[in-house]
Amino acid sequence: MSQFGTEFCDQFAIVRFEDGEWQAPALQALEPLQLHPAAHVLHYASTCFEGFKAYRWSDGKARIYRLEDHIARMQKSAASLRLPVPDADMLADMVIGLVRAHVADIPAPPSSLYLRPTLIGTLANIGAAASPSTEATLFVLASPVGDYFAGGARPLKLLIEDQRSRSTEQLGSTKTGGNYAAALGPTLDAKAQYGVDQVLFCPNGDVQETGAANFLLFNDEEVITKPLDSTFLHGMTRASVLSLAADLGYRINEREFTVDELLAWSTDYEAALSGTAACLTPVGAFIYGGKEIPVRDGAAGPNVEKLRSALQAIQYGDAPDTHGWLTEV
Repeated sequence: MSQFGTEFCDQFAIVRFEDGEWQAPALQALEPLQLHPAAHVLHYASTCFEGFKAYRWSDGKARIYRLEDHIARMQKSAASLRLPVPDADMLADMVIGLVRAHVADIPAPPSSLYLRPTLIGTLANIGAAASPSTEATLFVLASPVGDYFAGGARPLKLLIEDQRSRSTEQLGSTKTGGNYAAALGPTLDAKAQYGVDQVLFCPNGDVQETGAANFLLFNDEEVITKPLDSTFLHGMTRASVLSLAADLGYRINEREFTVDELLAWSTDYEAALSGTAACLTPVGAFIYGGKEIPVRDGAAGPNVEKLRSALQAIQYGDAPDTHGWLTEV
């Protein structure tokens, strides 16, 4: 299979917001978008997106994971950027229609169909730096994908950045491309200098998230993670893992914690990153102060694997969906 996110189905769903209302959505052949060079998105980054998956089970039907939750988060992102907010039912119908048309293109688990709704401001006005885009285009891409990490989920190495933030306080919980652009430079620099996989952003010593995933700690009894606020993304995989951990009897401890506390716990706790693409991926070491600090013995721990397996069992149809997370197509 091609590199994650580079292969696409031959159709996409699209709708435009014009004259103060959403037009009729369409499912059409995948083709380049036509944008005016003055489009708001190209100058003022008025864009947000979502990323989630559909799985094809052994019965031949597809299931979309946490569709309603992702739509709700996209509505919040659109509102924070002052973009036209997509109607929830309209967007759900667009996603479901696209998946229904491409069920046969969904590879069997653990592979899936990655879905990418994207909203962009299209108002042609280069003088609108302090004004919202009153025109927009919403589209949904479908991409058959395999495992995000070629060769499986090996333990990752993270650089602890204890000064800079991944994003701004206002937009940290908005799923907008600018947040990923802001993290790209520090992440690439860290990869080149230290050979790490990601940067764990901990501004002023406050442990937050990496450039593209939430961060959690585990032992046999407890899960520790930062409580939700506006500075970082409210991940659906994070939320799923916390729900499943509670079902399995873990104590859920959403609390602020510092780099010093994190390093003190690293001898006993497992660490992991959570996200749609990476699922729940173990962390094997930190780089901090020029030193490499192992997480436990540096190997993937049993609690991370237990919760990853519990989540994937629901997604793949091997365990009941007691939380109502799946939409059948």
